[in-house]
Order: sequence, then C-alpha cells, then structure tokens
Amino acid sequence: MSASQTPDVPAVPAADVPTLLVKIFGKDRPGITAGLFDTLAAFSVDVVDIEQVVSRGRLVLCALVTEPTVASQGELRATVHSWAESLKLQAEIISGTGDNRPRGEGRSHVTVLGHPLTAEQTAAIAARIAGSGGNIDRIFRLAKYPVTAVEFAVSGCATEALRTALAPEAHTIGVDVAVVSAGLHRRAQRLVVMDVDSTLIQDEVIELFAAHAGCEEKVAEVTAAAMRGELDFEQSLHARVALLEGLDASVVDKVRAEVRLTPGARTLIRTLKRLGYQVGVVSGGFTQVTDDLKERLGLDFAQANTLEIVDGKLTGRVSGEIVDRAGKARLLRRFAAEAGVPLAQTVAIGDGANDLDMLNAAGLGVAFNAKPVVREAAHTAVNVPFLDTVLYLLGITREEVEAADDGAEDPLH
Repeated sequence: MSASQTPDVPAVPAADVPTLLVKIFGKDRPGITAGLFDTLAAFSVDVVDIEQVVSRGRLVLCALVTEPTVASQGELRATVHSWAESLKLQAEIISGTGDNRPRGEGRSHVTVLGHPLTAEQTAAIAARIAGSGGNIDRIFRLAKYPVTAVEFAVSGCATEALRTALAPEAHTIGVDVAVVSAGLHRRAQRLVVMDVDSTLIQDEVIELFAAHAGCEEKVAEVTAAAMRGELDFEQSLHARVALLEGLDASVVDKVRAEVRLTPGARTLIRTLKRLGYQVGVVSGGFTQVTDDLKERLGLDFAQANTLEIVDGKLTGRVSGEIVDRAGKARLLRRFAAEAGVPLAQTVAIGDGANDLDMLNAAGLGVAFNAKPVVREAAHTAVNVPFLDTVLYLLGITREEVEAADDGAEDPLH
C-alpha cells in the first residue's frame, strides 16, 4: 500500500440501508456469543452494533447486522432459530433500516446509591431523568454491597441541568445521586483530597485531645457550632486550642492510638493508589495526627494546623498558617499543581462548612455524611457510613475494587 493510499474503512449504514436486529435470550453459558456470530458469518453480514447483558444467569444478547441478500434472508432466519433451539435458547429477528438513532447532545453518568435501592426509588429517578428531557441509554450495576450502586448513561440533557433536577428528588426519596459529565476525563480524575475529622476518621481530633484535658464537652459544643457554619472557624479554633494549654505532649501518642478510621477508608485509599490516583488530606485538625496518617496510609499529600509545643507542654496556641475554609481550597489547588492534575479532574470529600470552598473548587465535590448546609451546596452527597462508596461515583466497580484489593497488605496492620 502506498503512502497516499488508506485502508478501506467500513461505513456506518445509511438510514435507509436494511439491517437485522438479532436477539437471543436464555440461560447463559460459555460460547453463546461465539456460536451466534459463527452462525451469522455464513451469510457474510457486517456487525453494526452488539449489546449483551447477563442478569442472574440469564442472557440477553443483541446483534445489529447488515441484511444479507434477499435470496438468503429466509435461510439466515431458519439457521439462527435452529441454532438457538439446539442450545435451548430463544431467538427473535427483527427487520429494520439503518443504525441506532444518534444519542442526544449532553451526556452524563448518573450514579445512584441505595441501602437498599427500591423499585419505587428507581422509578422516581428514571421519571425525573425523563422529565428533564434525558434518555437512559444504558444501565449498569456497579456494586451490590455494601450498598447497591447503579449507573445510568443518560443523553439529551445538560449535566448541570440534570444534577439540579435530581438533587431534590434524591433527598426526598432517600438515595444518594451523583451526576458527572461523560467522557474520557472521568477516568482521568487523578487526585482525591479528603477532610480528616468525621470524614477519613470517625473522630474529631481536638475532642480527643480535650478528653485528656477534661474539657471535652465544652470543646465539642464549639466544634459543632463551627461545623454548622455558625462560628468563624479560625476564632473557634483558637478558642478550643486555648483550652488545651498545659497538656503534656505525651498525649499526642495516646490520641494517635485512639483515632478510628471510617469504615471503608482503607479500601478507598488502597484502591485509588493501585489505580494510579494520588491521594491527600487537608484538615482543620493537627499535623501531630495527619502526619502519622500520611505515613501509615501512604498518602501523597497532607496539611493541617500545628499544635505549638514548648518544653514538653501544649501552649494552647497553633503555629504556622491556619488551615481554614479558604485554606483548604488553596491547598487543593496547590496539591493539584504539584500532582500535575487539572483542577477539573480533582475530587474533594468533606463533611463540614469549612470544607465548602474545597468541595466547590474541585471537579467533583462529595459531601460525606455532611451537615445540611454542606449537602445542599456540594455537587453530590453520600449518606451511608462507608467511605469506599465514593469509588462508585468515579465509575469504579466492586469487581475492580476487589481486584485492586487482592493480596494487598493493609498498611495499618
């Protein structure tokens, strides 16, 4: 072939070109797909489209092919039906013209998390998609535990409009819904940044310190008000840390030992790392804990406030730059720049009001078991107690999680 020549490229059938839709139903077993196309190959048809689904061991296989010559159409139909009957399968062959109709502009992935996911909830989501002008092109189950996660491929509606329409519906019916744009960039989200307190871990670190200082209840009240957005974070931080003045520095090791990871945290981080993601944490808590978590979990980035320690005692002050609401968003941008990842391809996860700037700056902001003000403002919310469910929002299946987890050593053990 000369440099000026190009190989023949099969053309997409014109709208008026006759095609056949061959549908096969029955009990799944190895070799069915190969058998069908071996049967069709005798009639020199071209494959236009293929779709196959297996559910509870039952197969639905659809093949859209060009129509053979008029003389052999009857023979093709008889041969396919005979082959299907020999395997105790059912066959249906429908004549038509052209390919599938083009998908509408505006394509999104809608991920629905239920615990459980009911038929009523599914109907409500599907109806709202249709009411927004969207068409469901495909449905695929991502996971069956610890939650049921189902992904809808939707076309015909802008992503932002679809997200706006589904958010109130999801809240009303009690499911979690994430809507993201379709495209290659979804798999290229290579940086995930999390809050620490009540997100990566189950605890509020300052309350762990306060318990050793005998002022846990007072600190907890201030923390709760700050997370609800009722108090300025920096002022509340200084007020709480001041109550720790005089505490012996040996308490740091005790607090580290008391920290409890959120269920699914190990799996989330391990899976992301094995899939090539970079992972970081930003916290309004303290480097005395986050530095330890970074080492133990193999995190790429970590930044928090630092408790000042002088002569083996906590002074009741913090040193260095304060990590507050605006600071978390700045750190997300800094981590993304250092990782070489566009901000649009970052994921941020948090639960409190001081996470809002970070969640809104990220390509995908996830409110994890968050306060109402955060759930309403974030791109999506997860309200089940398993941090690894965030993986499903990224289009990662349970099978991929288990494959990434296979043989992995737990860094905390």
